[in-house]
Amino acid sequence: MPRHNKPEEKAKDLKGTLKRIFFSLNRWKYILLISCVFALIAAMLSTIAPNKLADVTDVISDGIKPDVKKIQIVTDKIIQNVEQNYQEYQNNSNENWIIEFNKLPQTTKEEIIKPIKIENQTISGKDQIAYLNNLQKMDKNMVTEDLFQSLDNMPKSIKNIIEPKINKKELQKRVIILAIIYLLNSLLGYAEGLMMAYVGIGYSKRLRSDISKKINRLPLKYFDTHETGDVLSRVTNDVDNIGINMSDNITSLVSNITLFLGSVVMMFVTNWTMAITAILASIIGFALSFLLLKKSQKYFSQRQKELGDLNGHIEEIYSGHNVVKAYNGEENALEEFDRINENLYNCNRKSQFLSGIMQPIMHFIGNFGYVSVCVVGALLVMNGKTSFGTIVAFMIYVRLFTNPLSRIAQAMTTMQSIAASAERVYEFMDEEELPDESNLKEKINKTETKGNIEFKNVKFGYDDKRMIIKDFSAKAKSGEKIAIVGPTGAGKTTIVNLLMKFYDINEGDILIDGKSIKELTRKNIHDLFVMVLQDTWLFDGTIRDNLIFNKKKVTDEKLWDVCKTVGVDHFIKTLPGGLNSEVGDNESISSGQKQLLTIARGMIEDAPFLILDEATSNVDTRTEELVQKAMDKLTEGKTSFIIAHRLSTIKNANLILVMKDGNIVEQGTHKELIEKNGFYSELYNSQFQK
Repeated sequence: MPRHNKPEEKAKDLKGTLKRIFFSLNRWKYILLISCVFALIAAMLSTIAPNKLADVTDVISDGIKPDVKKIQIVTDKIIQNVEQNYQEYQNNSNENWIIEFNKLPQTTKEEIIKPIKIENQTISGKDQIAYLNNLQKMDKNMVTEDLFQSLDNMPKSIKNIIEPKINKKELQKRVIILAIIYLLNSLLGYAEGLMMAYVGIGYSKRLRSDISKKINRLPLKYFDTHETGDVLSRVTNDVDNIGINMSDNITSLVSNITLFLGSVVMMFVTNWTMAITAILASIIGFALSFLLLKKSQKYFSQRQKELGDLNGHIEEIYSGHNVVKAYNGEENALEEFDRINENLYNCNRKSQFLSGIMQPIMHFIGNFGYVSVCVVGALLVMNGKTSFGTIVAFMIYVRLFTNPLSRIAQAMTTMQSIAASAERVYEFMDEEELPDESNLKEKINKTETKGNIEFKNVKFGYDDKRMIIKDFSAKAKSGEKIAIVGPTGAGKTTIVNLLMKFYDINEGDILIDGKSIKELTRKNIHDLFVMVLQDTWLFDGTIRDNLIFNKKKVTDEKLWDVCKTVGVDHFIKTLPGGLNSEVGDNESISSGQKQLLTIARGMIEDAPFLILDEATSNVDTRTEELVQKAMDKLTEGKTSFIIAHRLSTIKNANLILVMKDGNIVEQGTHKELIEKNGFYSELYNSQFQK
């Protein structure tokens, strides 16, 4: 069946839909608030962590590289001490003392040089002379890396001073601080994710419950004009899409916006030159992200629409696959499926391409930012304007700056998908409901019902331009069997739908025991009737569950009596579990057997009125005779309305109403109508014509 629905290009009211989602989460507002606070704190810790990591890196780097200043201090103190001791030995001052000192014997040198203390380390004269021997080829005011490279040949006392050392206490303190930050970040992230998952699951459950309740409040005309597959898609696919993505996106926006802003602030606090470099290298991501976001918005909405169409088509073809095969309609059905599937494929491809390309682009921007930071950072380190730890911190800050940008854009794209699904769900929830009946106080007690029904000048149409029932009037007295016959489209089933208040009449009235159905609730009316329809329905469960549907305290003895009366007892006994056998609305049992089970279900329901809508249409002639006897017993003492095309089944009706074009054209008993030789006689005799 071709569809001509115009695909939705974008959410009709994105802002309004998101606002409605927000207010519908009021039940979980405190959990949302706490999770957002956790996400905020976790994001702030994430922006602080790189700075603390830089401190750890600096402590380590300071402990493994030569401390040129310390070497210079040690050198100056030793030279100063040697010069002073030599001049005291010579008792004079000489600028060229070093040359004369070197001419002295080694033992003399060791005797005149007194020990000194540097950083609580005593350096003997011998060690001082050995240290100076390493400086003979250097200017006393210049210390090069050559001295550090010959560290292993240095005296132990001096080596202990100038040898690079990691400040373990300082390192331990900073590592503990960093570990606490990362641990808190992880714990807060886990708690926030857990709470948001609870909100998402809870909201999905609430939506499904609301939809389930809404279905029971919708008029029958809604289901006459909407595909079952599309309704199911709203209940399943759209609700799941909202619940799953919502739990990932609300706090994600909070945390990533905080990360983005926090990383910018921390970068400028740490080093403004490198901050500008990182931002300039990544700013192109802004334009690309929002451009792609704008482009992908319409495809997410269209994707959900096409998914609903596809589900509707599959459900339609699957439920009617026998008809499709019988009329060789597989090719047309496949063509229609391919068309919808191709539309869905294109929507998925475009939406996923546009949303998927954002990640590689942001990766490129991030990597470009890394390179820029490394180059500029290296130049600053060479000029002594920053430390190696700052470069390490900025490598993380670049990631914290670019990743949130990508995730924010992705979250906004996902919000488009959520809005598209929510719009479909809210569209269903906003459908016009059956009129409120809380003001209706009249009630007919099921056990005290007299059984009289009267139709008074009833007029009805599914729309104002086309009236189906034009002026219908009839009376059914208590215990009578009323048959309604007529050609297809005459309005027979419509009369039953009006009687059950599935639809509201346009004009006229229907009275039950003198009380207008306008003053009675639908629940009260439905409680007065038993319906056995042409379309059989069995749910997945045991035969017992199907027979006592919505009834309590029904004994097995009564069940077997009813089944025997209908003639379905033999079939049940052939099943392995008897009444406990599992059945469902599938092909495991025949249509006739299903019909017999639904008739048995109707007999178990004790109600004063009975409606049989082509109830014997799916049984063979022999079974029909058995069912007809069961119907006679079922209708005893009940006011019954029987719709039948096989007129032989309603010969014993007390009154036959012959309908044509929404009006009663003839009425009377079977014998009276045959004698009239009118429209009924024509219908009846046409069954036996060859």
